[in-house]
Amino acid sequence: MESPRSDRILAVIALALLAAGCVLVLWPFLTALIWAAILASTSWPVFLWLNRRVGNRRTLTAALMTVLGTVALLGPIVAVALAQVDNVAELTRAAAAISKEGLPDAPLWLANLPLVGPTLHSYWQQFAHDGHRLIDELSKPAQAAALTGGRVLGRGVVDMGLAVFLTFFFFIYGETLSARLRIAMERLTGARASYLLEIAHGTVSGVIYGVLGTALAQGVLAAIGFAIAGVPGAVLLGAVTFFLSVVPIGPPLVWGGAAIWLFRQDQPGWAMFVIAWGFFLVSTVDNIIKPFIISRGASLPFAIVFLGVLGGVLAFGVIGAFLGPTLLAVGYRLMLEWTAVKVDSPADPG
Repeated sequence: MESPRSDRILAVIALALLAAGCVLVLWPFLTALIWAAILASTSWPVFLWLNRRVGNRRTLTAALMTVLGTVALLGPIVAVALAQVDNVAELTRAAAAISKEGLPDAPLWLANLPLVGPTLHSYWQQFAHDGHRLIDELSKPAQAAALTGGRVLGRGVVDMGLAVFLTFFFFIYGETLSARLRIAMERLTGARASYLLEIAHGTVSGVIYGVLGTALAQGVLAAIGFAIAGVPGAVLLGAVTFFLSVVPIGPPLVWGGAAIWLFRQDQPGWAMFVIAWGFFLVSTVDNIIKPFIISRGASLPFAIVFLGVLGGVLAFGVIGAFLGPTLLAVGYRLMLEWTAVKVDSPADPG
């Protein structure tokens, strides 16, 4: 006869295998599930308000919120694409001119740079006024970048579309899922469950508002700087900066490319202006607005926010901008709680 201890061990193993199997099945949809949970949790007050307005018809409210979410996510992209047809054509003509005529002669100051100057000058001169050679040099990297970018973009569109679809069910069963999650957390962490869930929710909400606020500020500032410097397609490039601001190196790719274009147009002064504008305003605003807004949702040191966003993106992709700070916030609060020093108040004299 088997002992109860053996039965418990077998039950734990069976449950672990079942959990692993469920995770394996859901793994391809994990990003979409996380996005859906984030969208539902951050827009939950709006959902409750709208549900009261339509007479507590939950399914109708969930459907309306799903439509609104789709419009909010895809509307700006479509609007920018339709409004900036002329800018796209202008940028296309500039790219075609480069491919036909090649690069201009390398600037003299490039050869005077210490250590790498002569090498860079010689390399640049290989493609001066030789568009065919430039195209041959860039064809393979461009193809690889296009394939990678297309794959990432396609996966992102699929994930966001699936996330919006799943958000409908999060709205319908939100209270039930929240109650189940709270019970599971209570069994794992005891009385800290509500505290940790509040930290996670506050951090995710703060990160979302911080990311969107920072992205909007960076996009507007970038467009203003490009317009001042006379870069073609300033509004379009500002919109690109907005969408790339989630990635830590995204905005420098845009204003750095604009600076290179200005150098090619023999406008080094404006190129340096764009570099200074991008570095001191566009990129630096990320270190001011984002920590401030995130700290309103969950009081975190700047180092935690910075490492959480950067490390999260490197570890999990774009979704890591939300997961990273949340995980570090929960761990940071637990560390503070577990390492807190209790100081007994001194007894009253006499």
